[in-house]
Amino acid sequence: MAEQRDLYEVLGVDRSADDATLKKAYRKLAKKYHPDVNPGDKEAEAKFKEATNAYAILSDPEKRKQYDQFGHAAFENGAGGSTGGFGGFDFGGMDMGDIFGDIFGDLFGGGGRRGRADNGPRRGANLRARLNITFEEAIFGCEKEIEITLKDTCQSCHGTGAKPGTQPQTCPKCNGEGQIVYTQQSMFGMVRSTGTCPECNGTGKIIKEKCSACRGTGYTSSRQRIKVPIPAGINHGQSIRVRDKGEPGVNGGPRGDLLVEVNVARHPIFQRQDRNIYSTAPITFAQAALGGQVRIRTVDGDVMYEIKPGTQTDTRIRLKGKGVPSIRNKNDRGDHYVTLVVQVPTRLSEEAKQALREFDQACGNTPAPKQEHTEKKKKSFMDKLKETFEE
Repeated sequence: MAEQRDLYEVLGVDRSADDATLKKAYRKLAKKYHPDVNPGDKEAEAKFKEATNAYAILSDPEKRKQYDQFGHAAFENGAGGSTGGFGGFDFGGMDMGDIFGDIFGDLFGGGGRRGRADNGPRRGANLRARLNITFEEAIFGCEKEIEITLKDTCQSCHGTGAKPGTQPQTCPKCNGEGQIVYTQQSMFGMVRSTGTCPECNGTGKIIKEKCSACRGTGYTSSRQRIKVPIPAGINHGQSIRVRDKGEPGVNGGPRGDLLVEVNVARHPIFQRQDRNIYSTAPITFAQAALGGQVRIRTVDGDVMYEIKPGTQTDTRIRLKGKGVPSIRNKNDRGDHYVTLVVQVPTRLSEEAKQALREFDQACGNTPAPKQEHTEKKKKSFMDKLKETFEE
């Protein structure tokens, strides 16, 4: 006779597992190895029976106590239990429909004992849209318009979907419940489960004569322009919620919302990271060496900034409060960081070149050979070469 595995090991739980943990573990195994899911698979059927036997014992407080004390011997002949039944264990008077109706409801096309359908007021679904804005519009906020298709209650049938003068009738198949009960034969006996009524699609109502204006839907659609307020400081990819501009509610429920995702265009100069702005600004060599005021562009316009003498290229400065506003408080702003880049001129006049030479010499650098001396040396060499050929 094959050695029987520990029941806790079969379910994959600790010996201290509570009822909810046991049920969750068993449900997972039962759905995996159920014969309806694995037709003809004897190994899966054996594992299913093993798991079912383990759950039946451990889910019963008295039998679990006996198993914890005596192990499998507690359910052998003459040891406090009886043999036979399913998988070597007698379920006795246990109501198997109560155990398996909830666990296998979804396998048999229903949801167990879920009760009647919810035919009360329900909120409508949300709608989604996208909107493009500029970098500056994201910084300071604005108001935009977006055109979308919206559903409204049909004015002809007032949302009933039925032809004017008529009313929807209670579904005869589910008696207005929206769900029907299925009874199905399983290896445990008859299992009851529930599912959506196929006649009324869960609404509990049947429309025999449909409204011609809305074709029985209870709604009509139209293109509408909606104003969307863009808050200052919004970032790329964030969404704005416009209340009550989504799908109409069901059975008198409120409308859903419109969620507008914002796409912020790139800026040719500024870059944004969180609530800070980054950019570069060119300065001349003289400005870097001597210091003084330089003009810097910001989202608020140009500002004058005093730089120190001897400023090196790639020096970063901070303009406090010139960054992105907080989306919750537009007066709370980040900073603007500017990298100063010294520009080296590529075209110089002779006057400018001479001035730079004099500047370089004044700084103590070795002066370059004078131009006149170089020309004289070249002339002397050419004269000697000419004399050589004349000889």
